[in-house]
Amino acid sequence: MNQNLRILVVEPDPERVRAIIDALKDAGWSDVKALAHMSALDRTVKEFAPDIVLIDLANPDRDTLEHIFDATETSKRAVALFVDQTDDTLTQAALNAGVSAYVVDGLKMERIKSVLETAIARFKIMRQMQSELDAAKQALEDRKTIDRAKGILMRQRGLSEEDAYNLLRKTAMSQNRKVIDVALALVTAAELLL
Repeated sequence: MNQNLRILVVEPDPERVRAIIDALKDAGWSDVKALAHMSALDRTVKEFAPDIVLIDLANPDRDTLEHIFDATETSKRAVALFVDQTDDTLTQAALNAGVSAYVVDGLKMERIKSVLETAIARFKIMRQMQSELDAAKQALEDRKTIDRAKGILMRQRGLSEEDAYNLLRKTAMSQNRKVIDVALALVTAAELLL
């Protein structure tokens, strides 16, 4: 596990902060910043740019969770949320918002390393899955645009589908561009002429 992680700890109790930082240092993580007040979370995340945010909450509510998710940008970093109590609605809201680890029954120092390692691993998996989903969506959109461009060429020039694609490909190669870029330009031009 990467020991060069920047970790932001959100905890109002100074004694608890010392215990958490000591546990993190014992686990090999030394680039740790503590934050006592949730109100400074947005600014601190922007300034410190942590890889993971560890938040210890006794009694979360929906507004606090929403603030945490907005401030920490769960798509950009792992978030481990430790709570003393919860209900099904809050648990589901936390997971839907992208929390990497949602641990009920509070933060125990002896399991901090394993929880953070799990949160980081889950975050990486979720980010990889999102990246693959985004790539698949983009490929589908590109395919639709290329199909529309082929349709325009087929109608305007009386070409077969294969010939229309070959013309797109030949044009892209001669202009040192991607087929999707040529197809997009053709579709855009056709829309302007309608």
